[in-house]
Amino acid sequence: MSGLATGLKYVLITPARNEEAFIEKTLASMVAQTRLPERWIIVNDGSIDDTAGIVDNYARRFSWIELIRCPNRADRSFSGKVHAFNTGLGHVESLKFDVIGNLDGDVSFDADYLEFLLSKFAEDPRLGVAGTPFLENGYDSAVDSFEGQNHVAGGCQLFRRKCFYEIGGYIGNPAGGIDWIAVTTARMRGWKTRSFPEKRFHHYRPLGTAERSVIASLFSYGEKDYYLGGSPLWQVFRVAYRMSKQPVFIGGLSLLSGYCWAAMRRTKRPVSLDLMRFHRREQMKKLRAIFSSLLTLKSIDNFNLTTERQESR
Repeated sequence: MSGLATGLKYVLITPARNEEAFIEKTLASMVAQTRLPERWIIVNDGSIDDTAGIVDNYARRFSWIELIRCPNRADRSFSGKVHAFNTGLGHVESLKFDVIGNLDGDVSFDADYLEFLLSKFAEDPRLGVAGTPFLENGYDSAVDSFEGQNHVAGGCQLFRRKCFYEIGGYIGNPAGGIDWIAVTTARMRGWKTRSFPEKRFHHYRPLGTAERSVIASLFSYGEKDYYLGGSPLWQVFRVAYRMSKQPVFIGGLSLLSGYCWAAMRRTKRPVSLDLMRFHRREQMKKLRAIFSSLLTLKSIDNFNLTTERQESR
Protein backbone atom coordinates (compact mmCIF):
# COMPACT_ATOMS: atom_id res chain seq x y z
CA MET A 1 0.00 0.00 0.00
CA SER A 2 2.74 2.46 0.91
CA GLY A 3 4.42 1.98 -2.48
CA LEU A 4 1.28 2.94 -4.39
CA ALA A 5 0.71 6.09 -2.37
CA THR A 6 4.34 7.24 -2.13
CA GLY A 7 4.19 9.67 -5.05
CA LEU A 8 0.97 11.41 -4.01
CA LYS A 9 1.03 14.55 -1.89
CA TYR A 10 -1.94 15.81 0.07
CA VAL A 11 -3.09 18.77 2.12
CA LEU A 12 -5.89 19.00 4.67
CA ILE A 13 -8.12 21.84 5.88
CA THR A 14 -10.13 21.76 9.10
CA PRO A 15 -12.72 24.46 9.83
CA ALA A 16 -13.07 24.23 13.62
CA ARG A 17 -15.53 25.95 15.91
CA ASN A 18 -15.84 25.12 19.61
CA GLU A 19 -14.17 21.71 19.27
CA GLU A 20 -12.42 21.82 22.64
CA ALA A 21 -13.97 18.50 23.70
CA PHE A 22 -12.88 16.54 20.63
CA ILE A 23 -10.13 18.17 18.58
CA GLU A 24 -7.25 16.65 20.52
CA LYS A 25 -8.47 13.22 19.33
CA THR A 26 -8.16 14.48 15.75
CA LEU A 27 -4.75 16.01 16.38
CA ALA A 28 -3.47 12.81 18.02
CA SER A 29 -4.71 10.75 15.06
CA MET A 30 -3.01 13.03 12.54
CA VAL A 31 0.42 13.20 14.17
CA ALA A 32 0.42 9.37 14.29
CA GLN A 33 -0.25 8.98 10.55
CA THR A 34 2.13 6.87 8.49
CA ARG A 35 1.79 9.43 5.67
CA LEU A 36 1.81 13.04 6.81
CA PRO A 37 0.33 15.91 4.77
CA GLU A 38 2.32 18.65 3.12
CA ARG A 39 0.28 21.05 5.25
CA TRP A 40 -2.68 20.83 7.58
CA ILE A 41 -4.48 24.15 7.97
CA ILE A 42 -6.79 24.38 10.98
CA VAL A 43 -9.03 27.42 10.80
CA ASN A 44 -10.32 28.44 14.21
CA ASP A 45 -13.69 29.83 13.17
CA GLY A 46 -14.49 32.17 16.05
CA SER A 47 -14.40 29.55 18.82
CA ILE A 48 -15.26 30.79 22.28
CA ASP A 49 -13.67 27.79 24.02
CA ASP A 50 -10.03 26.61 24.08
CA THR A 51 -10.00 25.11 20.57
CA ALA A 52 -7.29 27.52 19.40
CA GLY A 53 -5.13 26.91 22.47
CA ILE A 54 -5.18 23.13 22.00
CA VAL A 55 -4.31 23.43 18.29
CA ASP A 56 -1.58 25.98 18.99
CA ASN A 57 0.18 23.53 21.30
CA TYR A 58 0.46 21.07 18.39
CA ALA A 59 1.31 23.71 15.79
CA ARG A 60 4.33 24.73 17.86
CA ARG A 61 5.61 21.14 17.79
CA PHE A 62 4.78 20.14 14.21
CA SER A 63 5.78 22.48 11.37
CA TRP A 64 3.19 21.01 8.95
CA ILE A 65 0.30 22.11 11.21
CA GLU A 66 -0.79 25.72 10.81
CA LEU A 67 -3.41 27.52 12.89
CA ILE A 68 -5.42 30.34 11.32
CA ARG A 69 -7.54 32.46 13.66
CA CYS A 70 -10.80 33.99 12.38
CA PRO A 71 -12.94 36.37 14.45
CA ASN A 72 -16.33 35.31 15.76
CA ARG A 73 -19.15 36.18 13.36
CA ALA A 74 -22.62 37.12 14.58
CA ASP A 75 -24.28 35.47 11.58
CA ARG A 76 -23.78 31.73 12.04
CA SER A 77 -24.78 29.32 9.26
CA PHE A 78 -23.46 26.30 7.38
CA SER A 79 -21.96 28.61 4.77
CA GLY A 80 -19.54 29.66 7.51
CA LYS A 81 -17.79 26.30 7.09
CA VAL A 82 -17.18 27.13 3.42
CA HIS A 83 -15.87 30.57 4.34
CA ALA A 84 -13.46 29.01 6.85
CA PHE A 85 -12.44 26.27 4.42
CA ASN A 86 -11.71 28.80 1.67
CA THR A 87 -9.64 30.83 4.12
CA GLY A 88 -7.53 27.72 4.65
CA LEU A 89 -7.49 27.00 0.92
CA GLY A 90 -5.77 30.31 0.30
CA HIS A 91 -2.86 29.11 2.44
CA VAL A 92 -2.22 25.90 0.46
CA GLU A 93 -2.97 26.78 -3.17
CA SER A 94 0.66 27.63 -3.86
CA LEU A 95 1.82 24.21 -2.64
CA LYS A 96 2.29 21.16 -4.82
CA PHE A 97 -0.30 18.51 -3.97
CA ASP A 98 -2.43 15.87 -5.68
CA VAL A 99 -5.20 15.45 -3.12
CA ILE A 100 -7.01 17.97 -0.91
CA GLY A 101 -9.23 17.04 1.99
CA ASN A 102 -11.73 18.43 4.42
CA LEU A 103 -11.23 16.97 7.89
CA ASP A 104 -13.67 17.72 10.70
CA GLY A 105 -12.31 18.59 14.13
CA ASP A 106 -14.22 15.88 15.98
CA VAL A 107 -12.99 12.65 14.38
CA SER A 108 -10.29 10.03 14.89
CA PHE A 109 -8.92 7.13 12.85
CA ASP A 110 -6.17 4.51 12.51
CA ALA A 111 -2.54 5.45 11.92
CA ASP A 112 -2.58 4.24 8.30
CA TYR A 113 -5.96 5.81 7.47
CA LEU A 114 -4.72 8.56 5.14
CA GLU A 115 -2.13 6.29 3.53
CA PHE A 116 -4.92 3.83 2.78
CA LEU A 117 -7.02 6.49 1.05
CA LEU A 118 -4.05 7.83 -0.91
CA SER A 119 -3.42 4.31 -2.22
CA LYS A 120 -6.96 4.26 -3.62
CA PHE A 121 -6.29 7.46 -5.57
CA ALA A 122 -3.04 5.96 -6.85
CA GLU A 123 -4.82 2.79 -8.01
CA ASP A 124 -7.62 4.53 -9.92
CA PRO A 125 -7.11 7.79 -11.88
CA ARG A 126 -10.91 8.11 -12.24
CA LEU A 127 -11.37 8.30 -8.48
CA GLY A 128 -12.37 11.90 -7.73
CA VAL A 129 -13.59 11.72 -4.12
CA ALA A 130 -12.68 9.14 -1.50
CA GLY A 131 -13.44 8.40 2.14
CA THR A 132 -14.81 5.69 4.39
CA PRO A 133 -17.96 5.00 6.40
CA PHE A 134 -17.96 6.26 9.98
CA LEU A 135 -18.95 5.13 13.48
CA GLU A 136 -20.87 7.35 15.87
CA ASN A 137 -22.21 6.19 19.25
CA GLY A 138 -23.15 2.73 17.96
CA TYR A 139 -24.22 4.00 14.53
CA ASP A 140 -22.36 2.60 11.52
CA SER A 141 -23.01 4.59 8.35
CA ALA A 142 -22.27 1.53 6.18
CA VAL A 143 -25.05 -0.43 7.90
CA ASP A 144 -27.55 2.15 9.19
CA SER A 145 -27.63 4.56 6.24
CA PHE A 146 -28.86 4.20 2.67
CA GLU A 147 -26.34 6.68 1.25
CA GLY A 148 -24.30 3.73 0.00
CA GLN A 149 -20.79 3.20 -1.28
CA ASN A 150 -20.91 6.07 -3.76
CA HIS A 151 -21.40 8.73 -1.07
CA VAL A 152 -18.45 10.11 0.88
CA ALA A 153 -19.21 11.46 4.35
CA GLY A 154 -18.11 15.04 4.93
CA GLY A 155 -16.25 14.30 8.17
CA CYS A 156 -13.26 13.14 6.14
CA GLN A 157 -13.70 13.87 2.44
CA LEU A 158 -10.67 13.70 0.14
CA PHE A 159 -10.72 15.08 -3.42
CA ARG A 160 -8.34 14.63 -6.29
CA ARG A 161 -7.14 18.18 -6.93
CA LYS A 162 -8.41 18.25 -10.53
CA CYS A 163 -11.84 17.05 -9.43
CA PHE A 164 -12.09 19.61 -6.63
CA TYR A 165 -11.43 22.56 -8.91
CA GLU A 166 -13.56 21.14 -11.72
CA ILE A 167 -16.67 21.12 -9.49
CA GLY A 168 -15.90 24.60 -8.16
CA GLY A 169 -14.93 23.44 -4.67
CA TYR A 170 -17.39 23.72 -1.81
CA ILE A 171 -20.41 25.91 -2.55
CA GLY A 172 -21.62 28.01 0.37
CA ASN A 173 -25.22 27.28 1.34
CA PRO A 174 -26.57 28.73 4.61
CA ALA A 175 -28.86 25.72 5.18
CA GLY A 176 -26.18 23.05 4.78
CA GLY A 177 -25.54 20.10 2.49
CA ILE A 178 -22.27 21.54 1.21
CA ASP A 179 -20.31 18.26 1.33
CA TRP A 180 -23.21 16.33 -0.23
CA ILE A 181 -23.46 18.86 -3.08
CA ALA A 182 -19.72 18.56 -3.74
CA VAL A 183 -19.57 14.78 -3.90
CA THR A 184 -22.81 14.42 -5.90
CA THR A 185 -21.68 17.07 -8.39
CA ALA A 186 -18.41 15.19 -8.85
CA ARG A 187 -20.30 11.98 -9.57
CA MET A 188 -22.68 13.73 -11.96
CA ARG A 189 -19.65 15.01 -13.88
CA GLY A 190 -18.29 11.52 -14.35
CA TRP A 191 -15.86 11.17 -11.48
CA LYS A 192 -15.92 8.04 -9.38
CA THR A 193 -16.82 8.76 -5.75
CA ARG A 194 -16.35 6.00 -3.22
CA SER A 195 -16.43 5.13 0.46
CA PHE A 196 -14.18 2.17 1.19
CA PRO A 197 -15.62 -0.09 3.90
CA GLU A 198 -12.29 -1.66 4.88
CA LYS A 199 -11.86 1.19 7.35
CA ARG A 200 -13.94 3.57 9.47
CA PHE A 201 -13.39 6.93 11.12
CA HIS A 202 -14.94 7.71 14.49
CA HIS A 203 -17.19 10.76 14.69
CA TYR A 204 -17.78 12.06 18.20
CA ARG A 205 -20.45 14.74 17.96
CA PRO A 206 -23.83 13.50 16.62
CA LEU A 207 -24.23 14.79 13.07
CA GLY A 208 -26.03 18.09 12.77
CA THR A 209 -26.36 18.64 16.52
CA ALA A 210 -23.81 21.42 16.96
CA GLU A 211 -25.58 24.03 19.12
CA ARG A 212 -29.03 22.31 18.76
CA SER A 213 -30.99 19.20 19.86
CA VAL A 214 -31.29 15.86 18.05
CA ILE A 215 -34.97 16.50 17.24
CA ALA A 216 -34.19 19.96 15.85
CA SER A 217 -31.38 18.49 13.76
CA LEU A 218 -33.74 15.86 12.30
CA PHE A 219 -36.23 18.59 11.37
CA SER A 220 -33.35 20.40 9.67
CA TYR A 221 -32.37 17.21 7.83
CA GLY A 222 -35.94 16.97 6.53
CA GLU A 223 -35.70 20.53 5.22
CA LYS A 224 -32.37 19.67 3.65
CA ASP A 225 -33.85 16.59 1.94
CA TYR A 226 -36.31 18.92 0.22
CA TYR A 227 -34.03 21.74 -0.83
CA LEU A 228 -31.38 19.33 -2.10
CA GLY A 229 -34.00 18.01 -4.48
CA GLY A 230 -34.88 14.69 -2.86
CA SER A 231 -37.81 12.74 -4.29
CA PRO A 232 -41.07 12.76 -2.26
CA LEU A 233 -41.36 9.00 -2.78
CA TRP A 234 -37.88 8.43 -1.39
CA GLN A 235 -38.71 10.70 1.55
CA VAL A 236 -41.71 8.54 2.49
CA PHE A 237 -39.43 5.52 2.60
CA ARG A 238 -36.78 7.45 4.57
CA VAL A 239 -39.31 8.63 7.15
CA ALA A 240 -40.74 5.11 7.59
CA TYR A 241 -37.25 3.73 8.11
CA ARG A 242 -36.34 6.50 10.57
CA MET A 243 -39.42 5.76 12.66
CA SER A 244 -37.91 2.40 13.54
CA LYS A 245 -34.87 4.10 15.09
CA GLN A 246 -34.33 6.03 18.31
CA PRO A 247 -35.98 8.34 19.14
CA VAL A 248 -38.84 6.11 17.97
CA PHE A 249 -41.63 7.76 15.92
CA ILE A 250 -40.85 11.35 16.88
CA GLY A 251 -37.57 11.20 14.96
CA GLY A 252 -39.34 10.20 11.75
CA LEU A 253 -42.09 12.74 12.41
CA SER A 254 -39.49 15.49 12.78
CA LEU A 255 -37.87 14.42 9.51
CA LEU A 256 -41.22 14.45 7.70
CA SER A 257 -42.22 17.79 9.24
CA GLY A 258 -39.01 19.42 8.06
CA TYR A 259 -39.49 18.17 4.49
CA CYS A 260 -43.15 19.28 4.38
CA TRP A 261 -42.40 22.65 5.96
CA ALA A 262 -39.72 23.38 3.37
CA ALA A 263 -42.06 22.26 0.57
CA MET A 264 -44.93 24.46 1.81
CA ARG A 265 -42.60 27.44 2.01
CA ARG A 266 -41.19 26.57 -1.43
CA THR A 267 -37.70 26.91 -0.03
CA LYS A 268 -35.27 27.91 -2.75
CA ARG A 269 -33.10 25.01 -3.82
CA PRO A 270 -29.34 25.67 -4.06
CA VAL A 271 -28.86 22.86 -6.58
CA SER A 272 -29.31 22.93 -10.34
CA LEU A 273 -32.14 21.10 -12.09
CA ASP A 274 -29.55 18.76 -13.61
CA LEU A 275 -28.19 17.85 -10.18
CA MET A 276 -31.71 17.38 -8.78
CA ARG A 277 -32.67 15.04 -11.63
CA PHE A 278 -29.43 13.11 -11.23
CA HIS A 279 -30.07 12.78 -7.48
CA ARG A 280 -33.64 11.54 -7.97
CA ARG A 281 -32.56 8.98 -10.55
CA GLU A 282 -30.10 7.58 -8.04
CA GLN A 283 -32.80 7.46 -5.35
CA MET A 284 -35.22 5.61 -7.62
CA LYS A 285 -32.48 3.15 -8.52
CA LYS A 286 -31.97 2.47 -4.80
CA LEU A 287 -35.71 2.03 -4.24
CA ARG A 288 -35.94 -0.51 -7.05
CA ALA A 289 -33.02 -2.42 -5.53
CA ILE A 290 -34.69 -2.36 -2.10
CA PHE A 291 -38.04 -3.63 -3.35
CA SER A 292 -36.31 -6.24 -5.52
CA SER A 293 -34.57 -7.58 -2.42
CA LEU A 294 -37.82 -7.59 -0.43
CA LEU A 295 -39.73 -9.41 -3.18
CA THR A 296 -37.05 -12.09 -3.47
CA LEU A 297 -36.77 -12.39 0.34
CA LYS A 298 -33.14 -11.33 0.28
CA SER A 299 -31.53 -9.24 2.99
CA ILE A 300 -31.03 -5.58 2.10
CA ASP A 301 -27.40 -4.52 1.83
CA ASN A 302 -27.64 -0.79 2.50
CA PHE A 303 -24.07 -0.09 1.51
CA ASN A 304 -24.07 -1.97 -1.79
CA LEU A 305 -27.62 -1.27 -3.00
CA THR A 306 -26.42 -0.12 -6.38
CA THR A 307 -23.35 -0.62 -8.51
CA GLU A 308 -21.71 2.52 -9.83
CA ARG A 309 -21.94 2.71 -13.63
CA GLN A 310 -19.84 5.52 -14.95
CA GLU A 311 -18.37 5.97 -18.37
CA SER A 312 -14.63 6.46 -18.72
CA ARG A 313 -13.68 10.10 -18.66
